Amino acid sequence: MVGHLSAVQPGERLRLRGTWKAHAKFGEQFEVESFVTLAPNTLDGIERYLGSGMVRGLGKVMAHRLVEKFGLDTLDVIDRQGDRLSEVEGIGPKRRGRILAAWSEHRGISEIMVFLQSHGISSAYAARIFRRYGARSAEVVRQDPYRLALEVPGIGFRMADDIARHLGIAADSPRRVMAGVLYFLERESESGHLYTLHPQVIEQSGVLLDIPSQPVEEAVATLEGDRQIVIDDEPEGRLVALPEYWDAEMAAAHRLTELLAQRGSVSSVERDSTVAAEVDAFEQANGLQLAPEQRKAVECSLREPLLLITGGPGTGKTTVVNAVISLLETRGKRVELAAPTGRASRRLEEATGRSARTLHRLLEYSPRDGAFVRNAQFPIECDVLILDEVSMIDALLFRAVLEALPKNASLVLVGDRDQLPSVGPGQVLADILASRAVPCVTLTEIFRQSRESLIVLNAHRVQRGELPELTQHVDEGGDFFHIDRSDPDEIADLVVEMVAERIPRRFGLDPRRDVQVLSPMRRGRLGVRALNERLQEKLNPDGVPCDEQRRLRLGDRVTQLRNNYDLHVYNGDIGVVTKVDSDEDRVTITFEDREVAYSARDIDDVALAYATSIHKSQGSEFPAVVIPFHTEHFVMLQRNLLYTAITRGRQLVVVIGSKRALEIGVRTSDGDVRRTRLARLLGA
Repeated sequence: MVGHLSAVQPGERLRLRGTWKAHAKFGEQFEVESFVTLAPNTLDGIERYLGSGMVRGLGKVMAHRLVEKFGLDTLDVIDRQGDRLSEVEGIGPKRRGRILAAWSEHRGISEIMVFLQSHGISSAYAARIFRRYGARSAEVVRQDPYRLALEVPGIGFRMADDIARHLGIAADSPRRVMAGVLYFLERESESGHLYTLHPQVIEQSGVLLDIPSQPVEEAVATLEGDRQIVIDDEPEGRLVALPEYWDAEMAAAHRLTELLAQRGSVSSVERDSTVAAEVDAFEQANGLQLAPEQRKAVECSLREPLLLITGGPGTGKTTVVNAVISLLETRGKRVELAAPTGRASRRLEEATGRSARTLHRLLEYSPRDGAFVRNAQFPIECDVLILDEVSMIDALLFRAVLEALPKNASLVLVGDRDQLPSVGPGQVLADILASRAVPCVTLTEIFRQSRESLIVLNAHRVQRGELPELTQHVDEGGDFFHIDRSDPDEIADLVVEMVAERIPRRFGLDPRRDVQVLSPMRRGRLGVRALNERLQEKLNPDGVPCDEQRRLRLGDRVTQLRNNYDLHVYNGDIGVVTKVDSDEDRVTITFEDREVAYSARDIDDVALAYATSIHKSQGSEFPAVVIPFHTEHFVMLQRNLLYTAITRGRQLVVVIGSKRALEIGVRTSDGDVRRTRLARLLGA
């Protein structure tokens, strides 16, 4: 039998629908179109079925005990007489509850799988749909299959549209057209845009739906009337946006304007003389002299209710932040430090020696309510908020921060203007700079110690549009190297050799913990997925598998793919698989010094992290990075991408690829132009 049978468990019986085909090499095959599972009816089948891992809390040992106790009635006992499970050694009340809950979920998945397959959807997505909607899954799909495209990972508009067609929804149905318009706007936001011009919405939505413009225009008008989209006429044309993004920029501009209005509460002469004396005393007490740009940044931080400090590597941002914290604490101010991600907040802690939190922890995200606890009615308890890595903050998160900032508090924003923009929509740092409405200090002087590092010097060369200085041989010493190769397979081989052998041998670094591969893309021979498979096989070939697919193994370096607020792990967090418990169907991953136990359901959101995308590395820093950079990545070869990758390396950067690719990357500086309004709103 051939086909999509990913949900099949050992020991199950199947009833299949499909077609017999004659294969040239393998002979007669049955090509499966759909299937339903039937309960196993032998002792061996029941034991294999329950021990396959499909029911959390039941491993092979416990499955054997159950069958030994209840025989052919085992499945009926679990289904109808759940209390009797306690008669089996090792099953207490808690484990019994977990087994029965998992069994109920499995039964629910089986039922919805039959329904979904009858409407043209692969069985592989049944578990995802059930996880999102539970017992309401079939009802949701019947009433509005287009919800799946917006709410279930991996199910795009095309798949939802196929289901709708099976349900008999017409191509020009208003429900379909409105869903298509919303999907198009969501796709635009995934590219960073916060609005789209009206003619483009009409044209591109029509192309997506393969229908004329008239029903699209009618759908857009209906969506506006229902407040599902916002339409506004501005100088550049008629703009269309999703309300949450439109409102986020309006609210951010309003709150930033309020902060700016607090300027001038003390006479400028008195303010300047007092601040200058404070900084003089700080320098004398600490035996240091701030550079002119650094001093200006520190003084502005003490004077201004809102300030942006920006600068590249080696320009002394950390020195400025430490000085500002010290002076504010001397004044008796309550200072909070925060950054967008766990790794960025830990870097801030290490640099300042003070507690720093992620923005989600600072704002106290509530998984139950799906919202932040801290807001305008229950603000953050601080006098000054210092926010690092501002380039990573998207429009929605920035709005949440500003709403939770106390009315009379000050805000100091710190970031690097040349980093990649946020993964989420918007470009907060770039817009604030472009507005020229917010006081800003740009640090440009590279200090002596940093000037000795080719990593720092080359990052600045790339930022200026110049090729980095290239050193050829890793074994010669230094901290930045380029190995010129043009064949993708040869580059991939060299990446693996560099990570597994040459860097550990020359620099004494742990290949599984200290060396990070950063690729411009996810797909292709030099993409994240292919490199992770090769690196796993080289670095951890004998690790105990975490699941039947051997996707993850004990000892693997892994990353979290999306926020999991229940487990307190967030998109981009990197850890190591440290324990696999087959009986409990649990995998333990250690992030820094914290262990997190994953269920089979949660582990789907974890992937290998020997290699990761450059975008996902934002806010992180690694002892060594290896960067494959090839014309195969042509669409992604941009200056800020290369700059971001280089600045992730603390001790060592190795670029492997063609000089031609480097030239393209350094020369291309306008690849990510986002449609946003914050700069215009602030400058108005």
